[in-house]
Amino acid sequence: MNSCGSTFSVTALANAIALNFNAEELELLSSLFNQLGYTLEVISAQRRLCQNKQEN
Repeated sequence: MNSCGSTFSVTALANAIALNFNAEELELLSSLFNQLGYTLEVISAQRRLCQNKQEN
């Protein structure tokens, strides 16, 4: 998928989710998805670090 397709898909998903939640619920969901993204970044970095240590 190209970057335009990814952006379109994420925007469509966000709009679909927003239809079903009020402002407070959307704020919470936004925070949870941000936390999910940060946690996935940490997991990915930790895996790379472990992999690099195994290769050396």
